[in-house]
Amino acid sequence: MAIDLTQEQIAAFARDGFVIVENVLDADTIAAARARFEPLFAGEFDTGLQPDEWNWRTGSGRPDVTRQICNGWKADSTVAAIVLREDIGRACAQLRGWPGARINQDNVLWKPPGTKPLGFHQDDSYQEWVEPCEMMTCWITLDDTRADQGTIEYVRGSHLWPLSPPIGEFHAPDDPLADMRVAAGHAGVDDPEIVSIVVKAGTAVLHHGRTWHGSRDNRGENPRRSIVAHCMSSEARFHDSHVGPIYSRYKRRDSTEMDESFFPVLWRQDGYRTRWLDA
Repeated sequence: MAIDLTQEQIAAFARDGFVIVENVLDADTIAAARARFEPLFAGEFDTGLQPDEWNWRTGSGRPDVTRQICNGWKADSTVAAIVLREDIGRACAQLRGWPGARINQDNVLWKPPGTKPLGFHQDDSYQEWVEPCEMMTCWITLDDTRADQGTIEYVRGSHLWPLSPPIGEFHAPDDPLADMRVAAGHAGVDDPEIVSIVVKAGTAVLHHGRTWHGSRDNRGENPRRSIVAHCMSSEARFHDSHVGPIYSRYKRRDSTEMDESFFPVLWRQDGYRTRWLDA
């Protein structure tokens, strides 16, 4: 089940800004991950720590918005065993040309029937607190996806467009494509090609930090659940002046170095990996 990229996949990524990799999770891992969703969003964290962002909570969250947790790996060992995998770090580093990769953050995403869109955006737009300001993402679905069930969608080739600012409305926008259309115009693209990812559970999609992506309403009868690992270069450091409102809290005073307790190295080409990860 390890990710081992072929030359054809590497070429597809360079052309499209994303690449599909099948059979990344086995059936037992998928079942175990699915079983953690309800406890997680109800606040049951097996490590005793809350995640860094917890955007929907059982009993108080709106029923029509996508449920999201960020850095679930800190709160849940099942999530950690997926997003901290060495092969994910290796693949991300390979595709971005980095000497290695460390985790930036993760997402636990739950899109039940009837939930509204997530606005199309570029991940790198939210990384001004990091230097270099770039990200690589491994999105893994825990459910078979359909175009009408709010699956992730990509704008082919949009990783070659300029970097745009953060979008105006991320959760439940009236028009999830609004900011993307503006960016397409600036890039001189009249008819952007949107690709809906229709795949089996356990499939991953690796995408570039500048690739425009998002999801529409879940108009189907089944949920769409996914776990996402966002990586950055193993050489990434905190920006010396730009402050991220959440993740810059882990910056040491008088240092831009990243602490592996919070941003562990998943893989490095010299063989290094943060020691405690495999435990």
